Amino acid sequence: MANVPWAEVCEKFQAALTLSRVELQKNPEKEPYKSKYSARALLEEVKALLGPAPEDEDERPEAEDGPGAGDHALGLPAEVVEPEGPVAQRAVRLAVIEFHLGVNHIDTEELSAGEEHLVKCLRLLRRYRLSHDCISLYIQAQRQGFAMLPRRQVICLHWPPKVLGLQNNLGILWSEREEIETAQAYLESSEALYTQYMKEVGCPPLDPTERFLPEEEKLTEQERSKRFEKVYTHNLYYLAQVYQHLEMFEKAAHYCHSTLKRQLEHNAYHPIEWAINAATLSQFYINKLCFMEARHCLSAANVIFGQTGKISATEDTPEAEGEVPELYHQRKGEIARCWIKYCLTLMQNAQLSMQDNIGELDLDKQSELRALRKKELDEEESIRKKAVQFGTGELCDAISAVEEKVSYLRPLDFEEARELFLLGQHYVFEAKEFFQIDGYVTDHIEVVQDHSALFKVLAFFETDMERRCKMHKRRIAMLEPLTVDLNPQYYLLVNRQIQFEIAHAYYDMMDLKVAIADRLRDPDSHIVKKINNLNKSALKYYQLFLDSLRDPNKVFPEHIGEDVLRPAMLAKFRVARLYGKIITADPKKELENLATSLEHYKFIVDYCEKHPEAAQEIEVELELSKEMVSLLPTKMERFRTKMALT
Repeated sequence: MANVPWAEVCEKFQAALTLSRVELQKNPEKEPYKSKYSARALLEEVKALLGPAPEDEDERPEAEDGPGAGDHALGLPAEVVEPEGPVAQRAVRLAVIEFHLGVNHIDTEELSAGEEHLVKCLRLLRRYRLSHDCISLYIQAQRQGFAMLPRRQVICLHWPPKVLGLQNNLGILWSEREEIETAQAYLESSEALYTQYMKEVGCPPLDPTERFLPEEEKLTEQERSKRFEKVYTHNLYYLAQVYQHLEMFEKAAHYCHSTLKRQLEHNAYHPIEWAINAATLSQFYINKLCFMEARHCLSAANVIFGQTGKISATEDTPEAEGEVPELYHQRKGEIARCWIKYCLTLMQNAQLSMQDNIGELDLDKQSELRALRKKELDEEESIRKKAVQFGTGELCDAISAVEEKVSYLRPLDFEEARELFLLGQHYVFEAKEFFQIDGYVTDHIEVVQDHSALFKVLAFFETDMERRCKMHKRRIAMLEPLTVDLNPQYYLLVNRQIQFEIAHAYYDMMDLKVAIADRLRDPDSHIVKKINNLNKSALKYYQLFLDSLRDPNKVFPEHIGEDVLRPAMLAKFRVARLYGKIITADPKKELENLATSLEHYKFIVDYCEKHPEAAQEIEVELELSKEMVSLLPTKMERFRTKMALT
């Protein structure tokens, strides 16, 4: 190196970085890694010019260099040892080159070579890892150990399985638990190092690239701090994924929330990406019934998403987000779907807390919850302080302004439920703008099903039976067209869901019409006809659902699959009840209906005797079926006697 000017070495290094970061976009399609290979050649030249690694570091056995090696990984503090002197300085410069060679090999899918270079980097830095010169590089090298693990598929911090079909950037899933635990060790070690460094040293550390910059081009303290904090934020980002994969969901949510918060604090985020991650995180809180935290995430997602196109491109976002309108509309639709889930789950949770054993509004429970409401409001401030808040100043005010328009408390009456319903319906229309039936069949159907569910739960709060009927009628109007458009061969499960839901909507309408008729002294023929038509429609869709369970020879299964056991038994029970509710003046027809009803009740009883596990799925319906199996034969015999006498 004595014969090569230092400026030339630095120039080669900077050229390698340019090839890796900028020229990569210009590679021909058939040679996607062309610039990466050129960059690697330059890095190897720089490495050769720097000379061999110091012997005492280079000859250290590799077994000592894993994430479980060294005092720090054992829970003991690392010493602050600065790399002083020419030998130490050369070791650090070589570590920078080894790091970039490692990243280069990982990017070109040469993982073994990438690991080898990263291990060398960590080995060269070990004794200096807590120093001002090396802490940032050391943490980045450990983090790359995580990124290097075999990638299998994308996951997201999104717990309820049916919430969304999001393809999120929040996760990489590995097939082997040992690999993810290795990543966990690296990342937790880096987290502890950061904490120790900030406590004992505190000043912004040197960025690795500065080792090859002239003095006049060195970074400012502010820029160093920004880059170091970004390194740590990435560490938290990856820890969130690790804990997600290890099913440590509370920890995963905490680290995801912390990552998002830090991105805002350091103004290092993509509006679209940040917003979708915040909205996705809200689904975890919804699943945990933490509606205040969920509302905060969704409100923040709305505010940050509104910044799209206003944030200038960075090295992480080479293209302005405004240049990808399809992605923009897709993410807007996905955030809308998260809001729908918020409104729906909050309303459903309120329904569960206030319904009696037959699913109707329990006025006593409603009164008890009203008394608890004041306590909930009094505790709001203390709960809010515990939550991780996004943003400061104007941003915080903007998020609060969105939050204040949406309740996080369970609705206790129709008016409160209606406010949530209207908000959910607004987002249904927004989601359907992107998730249309042509191109997004499954997503579109799920949005429509959520819309139907919003009407269904709103009907629970409605006291006027006629208005409740109209709500169920709206559900049917939006669901029935889907059964026409869907190919049952390719969308069997979805078809079953829709058929069952339509049947249940007709069933609810019939029950309501019967209740209305019971209040009248003399129901006219029009009401009777309406009840029978609703009965007939409910029977039609329950039967379609049950027929979908038959094998290709049209034979009903002797053993019903666990995934459809409860709906199948419910369908049988409701079909039995529906036949018993048909209004007819023909005694012979009524006897036939009672016989059909008995047949379905007996099926439920017989099936549960043969398969005891089924009894646990329909305990209430089974008891009623047993009762009807014992009562109906007597009733039918009386009918026969009466018919014989007349």
